[in-house]
Amino acid sequence: MTDDSVPGTVLLLDAASLWFRAFHALPESITAPDGRPVNAVRGFVDMVASLITRTQPTRLAVCLDLDWRPRFRVDLVPSYKAHRVLEESAAGPDAEEAPDALGPQVNLILEFLTAAGIATAGAEGLEADDVLGTLAATERRDRVVVVSGDRDLLQVVADEPVPVRVLYAGRGLAKAELFGPAEVAEKYGVPTDRPGPAYAELALLRGDSSDGLPGVKGVGEKTASSLITRWGSLEALLAAADSGDTDLAAGMRAKLAAAREYIDAALPVVRVVTDADILWSKSDDLPTEPVDPGRLDALAAELGLENSAERLRKAMARGR
Repeated sequence: MTDDSVPGTVLLLDAASLWFRAFHALPESITAPDGRPVNAVRGFVDMVASLITRTQPTRLAVCLDLDWRPRFRVDLVPSYKAHRVLEESAAGPDAEEAPDALGPQVNLILEFLTAAGIATAGAEGLEADDVLGTLAATERRDRVVVVSGDRDLLQVVADEPVPVRVLYAGRGLAKAELFGPAEVAEKYGVPTDRPGPAYAELALLRGDSSDGLPGVKGVGEKTASSLITRWGSLEALLAAADSGDTDLAAGMRAKLAAAREYIDAALPVVRVVTDADILWSKSDDLPTEPVDPGRLDALAAELGLENSAERLRKAMARGR
């Protein structure tokens, strides 16, 4: 299926990834009239307006972490995101470390979205990655654009049954890169016939310090890429290691054997869930004007973000 044959675009946003970036991109000196920091709110709302203008979506969902560190992933790999957990927190034993000034702004962002009529989506016990993965995998009508600063989402790229692209915003929206299957295969040196799943396998072998995944000792990104490309899949690579295939160097067979417990446990940790039960705030159809303009105006005035609210209005009006 070509992009031209797809009737519309569904825009899927990785909420936490974007509001963390918004918070760090703008100074805390950006405050509401009452002195509250609103830098993350302003940055996030401006990002949404910019992305609507850029992608012209007919549908939009802001995807939330209802559990940023799911139990099933921690049970499999205890180090998963462990370094991000607050040592002591009134919010609970598994609260995520975050700037004090960001937390209150998240609720304000959600109020903005509600007043505008922009849907949020989550899944009990799962991360936003799993919501994004499910919505991308189950879409059958429209082109999908996933926006995130997390490279893990590159595993969702596809051409069929609809085009799924990832706008990777790890260096900010101004430098964001659009990835499809061909771009993932080229940049990361993974097989062209299965670049999404192969990227997840590469990430498992390479490890990811930001997620607390150790990887296979002595295997970096280039080595992981060459192994996946040579053998076609992690399954085939492990089969070669187990059989003593001499085409695989003895040293590498030893490294894989030493890390086998981690490898077997980490695969479902690294892969996004694609069959989550999604909880919606509303339909993901993107309205052409705010559903509660009075509330949006009042909130914008309260926070001193009238310009951001107006940018969002204009984007929605021409985004259909």
